[in-house]
Amino acid sequence: MSALYRIYLVDDDRFLLDMYAVKFKAAGHEVTAFQGGTLVLDALRSGAAAPDALLLDIVMPEIDGFGVLEAIRKENLIPTTKIIVLSNQGQESDIEHATKLGVAGYIIKASAIPSEVFSETIRIIEKKA
Repeated sequence: MSALYRIYLVDDDRFLLDMYAVKFKAAGHEVTAFQGGTLVLDALRSGAAAPDALLLDIVMPEIDGFGVLEAIRKENLIPTTKIIVLSNQGQESDIEHATKLGVAGYIIKASAIPSEVFSETIRIIEKKA
């Protein structure tokens, strides 16, 4: 049994948030879902405990995933958290942009079922730096 982790999910799609949250919670992990980038940034800026992993969608209203990533990096909000992009945006330019912003992984939603997203997230968390 692997350790239990704190996972933050950030997506504007409530159905997807719930689906992934159920998967992680079923394995005993602590999950907080944020329906948008502004909400997760507000929580992090107000001193919310840093998660072990933050799964971040790119296409969201208000502030997109890249905007969230840039703010997290600029303000050094969660320096030890593994940030994983979970998006339908699979263009090489998006993956490169995310990599430059220091993401630990990039999962394309359309080509990964929830159990794969779960196992890849745990693998990334447990991968030694």
